[in-house]
Amino acid sequence: MIFSALSMPVGTPNANMAKALYGRKQVLATSTAKWDSAMSHNPPHTTDFYLKCMGGGVLSCGLTHLAVTPLDVAKCNMQVNPAKYKGLIGSIKTIMAEEGGGALLKGWLPTLLGYSAQGCFKFGLYEFFKDYYSTMAGEENAYAYRGYIFLAGSASAELFADVALCPMEMVKVKIQTSPPGTFPTSLGAAIGAMQADPKSKFPFGSVVPLWSRQIPYTMAKFYFFEKVVEAFYTHVFTEPKSSYTKSTQLGITFASGYTAGVICAIVSHPADTVVSKMAKGGQSAGTILSELGFSGLWGGLGTRIIMIGTLTGLQWWIYDSFKTVMGLGTSGGAAPKK
Repeated sequence: MIFSALSMPVGTPNANMAKALYGRKQVLATSTAKWDSAMSHNPPHTTDFYLKCMGGGVLSCGLTHLAVTPLDVAKCNMQVNPAKYKGLIGSIKTIMAEEGGGALLKGWLPTLLGYSAQGCFKFGLYEFFKDYYSTMAGEENAYAYRGYIFLAGSASAELFADVALCPMEMVKVKIQTSPPGTFPTSLGAAIGAMQADPKSKFPFGSVVPLWSRQIPYTMAKFYFFEKVVEAFYTHVFTEPKSSYTKSTQLGITFASGYTAGVICAIVSHPADTVVSKMAKGGQSAGTILSELGFSGLWGGLGTRIIMIGTLTGLQWWIYDSFKTVMGLGTSGGAAPKK
């Protein structure tokens, strides 16, 4: 009917009404098609933006995990041998007494390499997937369901990040938890030993337990970070975000990251215990779960809360500091006005 009306002489009522309706549909379709989450930001989220975020992720995860290597060594041993290693301070003293102070840095190189690779994809792909899913949802739904988009984007990114992490994580845990003299401590020799042992299932034997640990952890890490930042800028720092100094913005980033980290530690700890146990021998995840029981999955949680809370706060601080230097600004902010 519309197209037949358009063929009528200009000026007739039907022709004018049809043109108005048709023009309205074209405007609506064009405006809907034009909204792109990546281009709605300032600065726009171009390929260059995502690459810079990947660089920030490398520094963020690589440096922070390297810094807490002594805590990680103690935590892994507490999980693998809780009868011997009891409490953070006691575990550190036992390790130093038996192996020397240098033992607290065991596995530092695979830690640096593995978590740098993980951070690259964790942060860079999160920014990409967040824009991707927001664009799919449309502008209004992207706002209304932003929490679900944070969760979906972080889960998608972590799926790839853990594949990048897995080989070095397996090497790291094996080095850190093996009794002195039973396993090489240098990276090359350790990789060779694991490749020669079919029971180790190197290099991707721990990827499923890693997903079970890291995906919930990362979903909590990004979701609660975004929500806490949003709460700060909505209820505490109520002026426009750009009106605050960079140091204030980075302080908010750290506080939000630390809060998210505590939640992350609790959510992901049972799977972290299983991963550490798997590295010690050839047991499956199911066997380990049966042996430990529910209460046994929580060994070393206090240490991990301290470690992950600090770690996550510093990760977000380093990441946003790098973004600020690159001219990208800090992450998150108050929810846009409806």
